Amino acid sequence: MPDASETLPASAAPSATPAAGPVMAGTVTLDVPIKRGSQTVTQVQVRLPKSGELRGVSLVALLQMDVGALQTVLPRITTPMLIKADVDNLDPADLVQLGTEVSNFLLPKADRVPASPTA
Repeated sequence: MPDASETLPASAAPSATPAAGPVMAGTVTLDVPIKRGSQTVTQVQVRLPKSGELRGVSLVALLQMDVGALQTVLPRITTPMLIKADVDNLDPADLVQLGTEVSNFLLPKADRVPASPTA
């Protein structure tokens, strides 16, 4: 059992509410990796946002893959977390891949199409 002073990884942290089922997520392999010091990010996992994670953003803007809307929402739903500066520096093709994953989550289940090979 971890000591109270230890930090649990996000995947091991207890959730406040019981899980209703598997969390939908898609993995995007970046065409142009993100460099953060000595770390290189080549893949980003995008998970289904909760309604609260969409606050302050128009759903229409997300469906249109508006860059400002994606800059707001992607840090809330990506692993590793992409910050606004990361989104600003993304290759346009990578931004479209990530935006497609986000907009796909907003569609009814019957209309969803896997945007990435692992989705």
